[in-house]
Amino acid sequence: MKIISINIRGFGKDDNSESKVGWFRRLRLSERPEVVLIQESKCNRVDDKWIEFIWGSSNVRYLQKEKVGQSGGMLLLWDPNIVDVIDAVEGQFFLAIRGKWQGKINDTIVVNVYGPHKDDENKKFWDSLQGLMSFDNDEWVIGGDFIEVRSQDERQNSIFIERRAKLFNNFIEQSHLIEVPLLGKKFTKISDDGKKFSKLDRFLVSKAFINTWGDVSTITLDQKSLDHYPLMLRDSNQNFGPKPFKIFNIRLEIKEVEQIIIEAWNLNVFGSRPDCIFRNKLKNVKEALRKLSKFKYGPLDIELDKWKRATDEFESKAEAGMISDLERIEWLQARAMRLKKEKEKASMLRQKARLRWAAEGDDNTSFFHSMIPRNNNKLSIRGLHINGTWVESPDAIKD
Repeated sequence: MKIISINIRGFGKDDNSESKVGWFRRLRLSERPEVVLIQESKCNRVDDKWIEFIWGSSNVRYLQKEKVGQSGGMLLLWDPNIVDVIDAVEGQFFLAIRGKWQGKINDTIVVNVYGPHKDDENKKFWDSLQGLMSFDNDEWVIGGDFIEVRSQDERQNSIFIERRAKLFNNFIEQSHLIEVPLLGKKFTKISDDGKKFSKLDRFLVSKAFINTWGDVSTITLDQKSLDHYPLMLRDSNQNFGPKPFKIFNIRLEIKEVEQIIIEAWNLNVFGSRPDCIFRNKLKNVKEALRKLSKFKYGPLDIELDKWKRATDEFESKAEAGMISDLERIEWLQARAMRLKKEKEKASMLRQKARLRWAAEGDDNTSFFHSMIPRNNNKLSIRGLHINGTWVESPDAIKD
C-alpha cells in the first residue's frame, strides 16, 4: 500500500525551467502509489487526457476541486485496478473517496486535506471533518497539508498559535485518530529563504486501518523545488530478525524463577568477544524461562479454554439439578483455575499494550487487543540516521 501526498504549489514552471508535470509523472511512475493526494494544484477544470498523461497510463480515476482566484485547487487520483471506489465527497477544504483495496475486506475512506488559513474558518473545518467521520466506522486515512501544527516544537522561527493547535489536537483525539510516524525528517515545509520550518503535512489514520495494514509509516520524498516535502504513507515489513529477549511480569510470580535465572546465568558459555558471551548468557536464561513457563503454564489459551469448558459443563448440570457435592467441589476448583488463567491473560495483554489499568477486575480484553497493534506501530524502530542519511536496511543498521 502506498499513498502519496504533495502540496505542489501549482503545476507551473519551477526555477530550473522543468515542468512540475514532468517531475510528478516520473515520481508517480517510480513509486507506483495506488492513491495520490495533491494540494494547491492551482488548476482550472482538467480533462481526462491531461490526468492520464501526468499519471503515466490510462488506468486512473480522479476527483478535482478547482482553484479559487490564483490559489488553492486539489486533486485526488487513484488506480481503479487496485482501489475500487464506490463513493466520493467534496467539502470546502477536502476531497474524499470511499473504496476497497484489492485483497482487503473492509472499505477505506481516503481524505485529501488542504486546511483553511483564516481563523474564523478553522473550527468549521474540523467540525465538518468530524461530521463526515461520524457516518462510518470504517478504515480512515486523512492526509495532506493541514496548515496547522500540534505543538510548539513543530515550528521553528515562525509563530505558534496555541488556540489553533488545541483545536487540531482536539479533533484528532475526539476522532480517535493516530498520527503515522514521520521517518527521517522533523519538518515538512521550508520557507523559500530557508529560515522558517514547520510540520504542516502528515497522515492521520484510524485504529481499524492500523489493524488491517499493521506496521505503517510515512517517509519524505525528493523535494525538488517545492516548499513542502512530498510524503508517502506505506506499509513497512522490515525484518530485523528475532525479537529481543523479554518476559511477562506474571512469570516472575513463579516461586522458583529467581533460582532458575541464577543457575542459567552461571552456566559456562563460550565466545570470542564480551558481547557474544553476554548474548549467550541471555540465551541460556531465555531457554530456562521458556521451559519453566511451558512446564508451569502450558499454552495459555488452551488451558483457559479447558477450564472454561469444565465450568460450563458443571453449571449446565447444576441448572438441571444433577450435581453432587463432590462435583460442586470440582466446579469450585475449575472456576478458580479459570479465573487464574483469565487474570494471567489480562496481565499479558496489559503488558503488551504497555498500559496500566486502574480497575483490575474490569479488564476490557478487546480494548487491549486493539491497543497492541497501535503501540507496536508507534514504537517500532524503522531506521537510523547514519552520517546524516536516513537508512532503513536491516543489514546496514546492524553493521
